[in-house]
Amino acid sequence: MSSLLDVDTALARMTNDVIPLPAEAVPLAQAYGRVLADTIKASRDQPPFAASAMDGYAVRSVDIGTLPVTLNVIGESAAGKRFDGLCDGGEAVRIFTGGVMPQGADTIVIQENCDRNGTNVTVREGGPAGTYVRPIGYDFNDGDTLLLQGTRLDAAGLSLTAAANHPTPLCHRKPRVAIIATGNELVAVGGKPGPDDIIASNSAGIAAIVRAAGGDPVDCGIARDTFESLDAAFVRAMDADIIVTLGGASVGEHDLVRAALEKRGAKMAFWKLAMQPGKPVMFGHLGDRRVIGLPGNPVSGLVGAEVFVRTLIRAYTGLPTALPLIDGVLGADLKPSGNRRQFMRAVLENGVVTPLPVQDSSLLSVYAKSNCLLVRLENSSAAKEGEDCQYILMSA
Repeated sequence: MSSLLDVDTALARMTNDVIPLPAEAVPLAQAYGRVLADTIKASRDQPPFAASAMDGYAVRSVDIGTLPVTLNVIGESAAGKRFDGLCDGGEAVRIFTGGVMPQGADTIVIQENCDRNGTNVTVREGGPAGTYVRPIGYDFNDGDTLLLQGTRLDAAGLSLTAAANHPTPLCHRKPRVAIIATGNELVAVGGKPGPDDIIASNSAGIAAIVRAAGGDPVDCGIARDTFESLDAAFVRAMDADIIVTLGGASVGEHDLVRAALEKRGAKMAFWKLAMQPGKPVMFGHLGDRRVIGLPGNPVSGLVGAEVFVRTLIRAYTGLPTALPLIDGVLGADLKPSGNRRQFMRAVLENGVVTPLPVQDSSLLSVYAKSNCLLVRLENSSAAKEGEDCQYILMSA
């Protein structure tokens, strides 16, 4: 087992010298999940005028020093249609949420604290100057830095980018990830498997992990266990930044992926890792492309994608590459881990991480019940329910 490479060293070698992909202008409607290649700065004050935070009446605070008081309503200010006159002594302006504060008024009395009678309003309760008023620049000011380079745009980030009036933010290009399933026994989804065949299921799951991580998956189909078929698949993958192969990464007579890659000129860096599941993971370079060979066992392949493919995509999009470990509480007793790092399928609920009782690397039905991977370091001692633990969330 001394020849097995540890996970941390493998991740470091995979991401070493990765340069984030070039920037491109991305329409906001397509920018969800993209990573900013430049900062987002405000191009205006927000709000650009003093505005009401409530429905009610804009008044002068000096006029409501003694309550109740009756004022003359001289107009109305609504969002998008301001009152252009002056609110003077003894006067009020009907105002709605988002409406521009009239000149002369400095406070809002909410409609629940007022009684309207024709052109008069009686104020029963009010506050000092500034009550329920959103001042100019209350959210941000022109020139403020709102989002830093390297931010991944979520719903809030997209809204903030839009509010700053940036219709096409500069984002790193998505890495193209070619996915090649390998094996004589594989049949495409929807095909008719023979008695010795299985459905090629992992390509769909790996593609989903790629999309969730911010990559652009390309299904290059199934390659058979021949040099000719594998090489043809590699040709189909030449436009990719990352090539992911599924299966054929072990040392059996039919495991030809490594040899086929080297025949095409790939420089392989490693091919066995101290992890469970997923020991037969390969990595190397094929020209400017990085190649990850994942095991053919369904769960091993998916776990490898969560750990390695996702990390490499983050490197290409300028995000941190450390595993996103989260602290939790263990929901069951565990035996010692052994000399490989474990990524156990588990269920996270209210901060409690409970590993599923069956951890066989071929069981997709078990994998589908999990929502996180419990991470246990090599040579960890037995652990008790309630102790601290660490996990990574699985791709949604």
